[in-house]
Amino acid sequence: MFFSPFIIPVTAILVFGLGGILKMWIRFKERQLEFMSTQTAEKAAQYAAKTERLEQRMAVLERIITDRSTKLADEIEHLRDQPLN
Repeated sequence: MFFSPFIIPVTAILVFGLGGILKMWIRFKERQLEFMSTQTAEKAAQYAAKTERLEQRMAVLERIITDRSTKLADEIEHLRDQPLN
């Protein structure tokens, strides 16, 4: 059997080189996941804010529909004067 003194250093270089590439790939994937999770969190916050605004508007509409008092016209006029978010 022929044994070359260069086999061990060449093998070590290949193993460490592939390990470095694998490390870089893993770091890249971690950064990708962090970016995606940040985007997802931002979208969730936007949807939550929009849902909150819609719930507030629905509450006003429900109150208008169910309110039979004499102040109804005054409240409607008051709501018209307020800005929409």
